Amino acid sequence: MMHVQALWRHPVKSLRGESLAAADITEDGLRGDRRWGIRDEATGMVLTARREPSLLGASAALAVDEAVEITLPDGTTMTGGDPATDAALTNWLGHDVTLLHAADSPGGHAEFFADATDDSSEAIEWTMPVGRFVDAMPILLLTNASLRAGAALYSAGNWDVRRFRPNILVDTDEEGWVEDAWCNRVVRIGEVELLPRQPCIRCTMVTRPQPDLDRDLDIYKTLARHHEGTFGVWSTVQTPGVIRVGDTVEVA
Repeated sequence: MMHVQALWRHPVKSLRGESLAAADITEDGLRGDRRWGIRDEATGMVLTARREPSLLGASAALAVDEAVEITLPDGTTMTGGDPATDAALTNWLGHDVTLLHAADSPGGHAEFFADATDDSSEAIEWTMPVGRFVDAMPILLLTNASLRAGAALYSAGNWDVRRFRPNILVDTDEEGWVEDAWCNRVVRIGEVELLPRQPCIRCTMVTRPQPDLDRDLDIYKTLARHHEGTFGVWSTVQTPGVIRVGDTVEVA
């Protein structure tokens, strides 16, 4: 029997997120997930840790009133919507930035590198879906079976789930890249129904350092050599509701 092992929400694009005991899944994704981004005012791009690796040094969480709270590496905390927040983020990153809500953007623009292991390679621009600063679809599903599969191929690497930033981590006794076979099959978790659509194509994000995790290019190289560079599955919401850690996971 499969069950939900962990849930995560990432309120601000590319900042570390928060672990949840329960998550409200709306028609367009996990409530409060990736609703905010940090825009580079010189380029108009929403920054990600591909371009700005230091973002993973900060974290974000939602307060009870759903205001976003950001904690910088030095422990400084701030709240979204306060002009002082933009000033603090600008000072931290060393260039002019603004904290932006996805509702105020008709689809954020961001970049990825043509070669995920070379930051000097061509930067390619893409447009994120309207309403959230997600790369492709609203929910990212991952199983601990895939984490084990990666670790078996590259045992020297730290396959900490935080590298891969899923919304839902599923515990299963099966082996291999289990969730790949879920694409176009309904996944039921409690009252919620999700529909995995396609494997998540990975990039340099999975190699980036963050607290207690070193930079490791071989994480990406392992996925590229053995799994076409994908890990986890992008999913849409069929039936909204609440998901809790420990809920049973069933695949139609």
